[in-house]
Amino acid sequence: MVTKKTARTGTKISVKPKRKTSGKAKPHSKAKQTRAQRKTVKPKAVAKAKPKVVEKPARKAAKKPVKKKAAPKVSPLAPKTYAKLPPVEGVLLGTAAAGIKYKGRTDLLVVEMAEGTQVAGVFTTSKTASAPVEWCKSSLAEGGEGRMLVVNSGNSNAFTGKAGVATVKATASAAAHAGGCRQKDVFIASTGVIGQPMDPEPVVKGIDAALGAAAADKWDDAARAIMTTDTYPKLATRKVKIGDAEVTINGIAKGSGMIAPDLATMLVFIFTDAAIPAKILQTLLLLGVRDSFNAITVDSDTSTSDTVLVFATGEAMKDEPRIARAGDPRLREFRAALDDIMLDLAHQVVKDGEGATKFVRIAVSGAQSHQAARRIGMAIANSPLVKTAIAGEDANWGRVVMAVGKSGEAADRDKLTIRIGGIDVAKNGMAVPGYDETPVARHMKGTDIDIAVDVGVGKSSATVWTCDLTYDYIRINADYRS
Repeated sequence: MVTKKTARTGTKISVKPKRKTSGKAKPHSKAKQTRAQRKTVKPKAVAKAKPKVVEKPARKAAKKPVKKKAAPKVSPLAPKTYAKLPPVEGVLLGTAAAGIKYKGRTDLLVVEMAEGTQVAGVFTTSKTASAPVEWCKSSLAEGGEGRMLVVNSGNSNAFTGKAGVATVKATASAAAHAGGCRQKDVFIASTGVIGQPMDPEPVVKGIDAALGAAAADKWDDAARAIMTTDTYPKLATRKVKIGDAEVTINGIAKGSGMIAPDLATMLVFIFTDAAIPAKILQTLLLLGVRDSFNAITVDSDTSTSDTVLVFATGEAMKDEPRIARAGDPRLREFRAALDDIMLDLAHQVVKDGEGATKFVRIAVSGAQSHQAARRIGMAIANSPLVKTAIAGEDANWGRVVMAVGKSGEAADRDKLTIRIGGIDVAKNGMAVPGYDETPVARHMKGTDIDIAVDVGVGKSSATVWTCDLTYDYIRINADYRS
């Protein structure tokens, strides 16, 4: 609409915009807005043109770093120094990081031995024994020589059906080819998780790698290659005379949990350059195992994979008359040393019991038989109540009384005597009158605990060894497979 205004200076023409017929009119100022408009209408900002963004290719989601498990804290019961093992004539040892389970550490041991090496062995009594255990039993029964030993950690190849048998056969075939011997001359052992199929390829490839770097002095490497939850390598050595010949006996072992007769969850390999026929070696081994590996317990559980093998190369006795019987007087010193080395390794296994802080000796006397004394000792050693009391440094001898009673073996309650640290705490079926617990409590704070029990019904005795049961045992086994 056009309007005219008359002014002194002339006529001024102005043009007014037409009102919009739809929508709300935008007011020129807030002053001309109604209260409702001032509350609801906001001036729109002029949109600025956005710069064109060049799209970058999408980044792949960053992988979270895999946290490595911290190395286990070394047992407080570990030896201050590890034995340095000398070479054994006719024995070469090699290790490899085959990647069976563990990354960045050796997990395969291969031992090559001289032609004619004799071998003896004892194994788990488990009804679910692993495929390697069954293989070794068969090789011994068929008169196999000890030419090759292949041991892996990380997988026990137990409860794995036909696949487990196939893995063992593939391992034996590869080792026999590498060592130039028969398959029955190859002995195999495995330790680790139960029930997981084991691919033979890493082991087969690892055999050549291990033998390529084999040497006579790699005992420490060998002991470490067979470790699982162990916190330190277990080694022992002795030198003795048989006739005019000086012979060496070296032993390595692994074992930390699932430890109980018969045997324990452990692998033990003993090597000597003595010349001892397999049958005699088997006799000596059986006699020595009774009061060593079959006299220890950590947690009362018997493994599927327990294996103790002894190899005798004969290389140090080529000029000595043949040993014909176990009772040969020339074997007296050797037998004592063999027994000693087995007990030494058995004690090392207990001292590395998962979470252990106390090494416990339990001596039972006054029993009807050696077997009865052993069973009473094991009832005490395997009692969670006894073991946790020891962990808590509590001289609770009432728990020992309980364990004796539950063993099922004969015991005269009114003649029962209990000593802790050499001090009588209970006698004639009751607490010792005026018993002072102070020295016993002091003994319980140490790392070596002695408990002696006389059950008052006979003249037989036995000694067993165990460790305490701590929170760490639960922690270690709760995440064992992770």
